[in-house]
Amino acid sequence: MAHQSNFDEIYSFLKEKFEGESEYLQAVHEVLEDIVPISNAHDDYKAFDIVRRICLPERVIYFTVSWMNSKGEIEVNQGWRVQHNSAMGPYKGGLRFHPTVNLSVLKFLAFEQCFKNALTGLPMGGGKGGSDFNPKGRTDRDIMLFCQSFMRELQRHIGANTDVPAGDINVGAREIGYLYGEYRRLNNRFEGVLTGKGLEFGGSYVRTEATGFGLIYFLEAVCKHQDTYIDGKTIAVSGAGNVALHAALKATEKGGKVVTLSNSRGLLHNEKGLNHTAIKWAIENHASRNNILKDMAENDMGDWIDNKKPWHIACDVALPCATQNELTEDDARALLDNGCSMVLEGANMPCTNKAQALFIEEKITYVPGKASNAGGVALSGLEMGQNAMFNQREADVLDEQLYSIMTSIHERCVSEGKTEGDFINYMKGANIAAFRRLADAMVAQGV
Repeated sequence: MAHQSNFDEIYSFLKEKFEGESEYLQAVHEVLEDIVPISNAHDDYKAFDIVRRICLPERVIYFTVSWMNSKGEIEVNQGWRVQHNSAMGPYKGGLRFHPTVNLSVLKFLAFEQCFKNALTGLPMGGGKGGSDFNPKGRTDRDIMLFCQSFMRELQRHIGANTDVPAGDINVGAREIGYLYGEYRRLNNRFEGVLTGKGLEFGGSYVRTEATGFGLIYFLEAVCKHQDTYIDGKTIAVSGAGNVALHAALKATEKGGKVVTLSNSRGLLHNEKGLNHTAIKWAIENHASRNNILKDMAENDMGDWIDNKKPWHIACDVALPCATQNELTEDDARALLDNGCSMVLEGANMPCTNKAQALFIEEKITYVPGKASNAGGVALSGLEMGQNAMFNQREADVLDEQLYSIMTSIHERCVSEGKTEGDFINYMKGANIAAFRRLADAMVAQGV
């Protein structure tokens, strides 16, 4: 087939250039399989070499962050900002502070972000950034000093109409506040250059809840499409951070039975389902506790199991909300053997390629993060709009808008993901729907 050689040629070109970047190549491979045939059927896309251009970042910024900690010692970290594609709007995507951060991880996240942002229908390009700085065990003062030094380098590359970073792993409201304060002092401008800000200085209601709530709104749309309900379904959730906890909260509000939460050290299991009060307590306390799940177990909210993931627990719905490649082929088999019929990603690329392939082969509902966890960036886009107009919308209005955006993303995925019979390939649908929007914007603007 003609498109197969085209796929091989483009993927080989990328593999040769970026041989060591496994996460980036994994993300590109997954998308290429779906978009190359669409490109081949469209003369403009081929003429403008859209597929190759969409895979390559427009700009990668690398900088060293040399800073003095509160003890007067010099520390040196690495910082990056990958500005992947701006055809549809300012670069938009989070900042991640974690010792595992490297260029491959950030390129994969920036690439995925372009597709995710395109699906929201809001005018946003895609980017991602961060540092190998580890904030765990650090004092507030050290975190502030690092954030200020990081922003001193980053600030020359961002702006409300250029690149609007947000938070991600280990970059929450506190870090965004320190980053924003330094940007404002250096540039003498109050503008919507970061999202996830405090409500007192240009932040938005519902931003904290948006990714987790949006995931459940997408699940609700899936259930509606299949003439069923969340009510009564057993739901396994991985993760114990913002996304996992808010997804668990909204799922219980909708009548779902959330039986697990997890972290890198183990698993909290409650066979009867975590109640609303327990999840609210976790949301209020997780930032200040070393292991919130173990604390919950000690307070009779469930059983703690060391070094286990949730995927061996029987469930109807699995929501991986922790980190990339957390759900392997073996985990996928365990879920299928236990009767799981829906997998929706709350994290970015939490399922390995082999796990994804197995779900699609077995024709269960599998929804990639670029569709199901787009609620966070959708609310960030709404925050940008509020900043541009110097206003602040009410929480219930924003929640309705979030619900509407997630429902429309579902419709786009269904429209492009229909296969023979009634099966919806949500991964294919999300990739193609986003690709068409990106490609049309790029063609319209020329080379």
